[in-house]
Amino acid sequence: MNHPASLGLPIVYLVDDEDVVRDALAWLLRSRRLLSEGFSGAEAFEAMLAAKAPQASAAMQAWPSSPSCLLLDVRMPGTSGLVLFERLVERGLLDALPVIFLTGHGDVPTAVAAVKRGAFDFVEKPFSDNALVDRIELALQRSEAAIRARLRRQAVRVRVAELTERERDVMLLVIDGRPNKLIADALQISVRTVEVHRARLFEKMEVKSAVELANLLRGADATP
Repeated sequence: MNHPASLGLPIVYLVDDEDVVRDALAWLLRSRRLLSEGFSGAEAFEAMLAAKAPQASAAMQAWPSSPSCLLLDVRMPGTSGLVLFERLVERGLLDALPVIFLTGHGDVPTAVAAVKRGAFDFVEKPFSDNALVDRIELALQRSEAAIRARLRRQAVRVRVAELTERERDVMLLVIDGRPNKLIADALQISVRTVEVHRARLFEKMEVKSAVELANLLRGADATP
């Protein structure tokens, strides 16, 4: 799997109350050239998350910044894996931080229900090393795609913010499907001036048509 340097190295977070399980997983991941970070419980992981992204909105905008996934034990003392999972759902993190549950046999129905709620997958203990790493690689690919999509949306919003007020006026009428003559009438400017604003607008937004512009804005939820 190719991991462009701009996103940073992928990392696998391990949340399991059993030291031996975390150690075994960390060794397995090292053997496959994957970084990992272990936590003895949900509370420790949440403390890390709170330090990196104190608010849900901040988490969605900035964390994780490199491809990531979470291996999460279902049953743990204190806060359970399922409770932590629901908090991650609330934060909107599941796309950029896919969750793979680690389950005992009796927890399989619970894990299946979590997958329906958005978990990436579940793996039963004892697990097959190869099968687990395969799932982790796929989860990291999903994370990378989600982060890149988030960065693209942010870039579009920056471009919109840098438009002049008149360019925004023209943009709203362009995506409404109006021809230059009607835009000129609505804004009480000449058709030639509309053409100049429209050209600059398309150049700044890096599009070649009104349809492309509308789709770009819709995809980034960036319509002013």
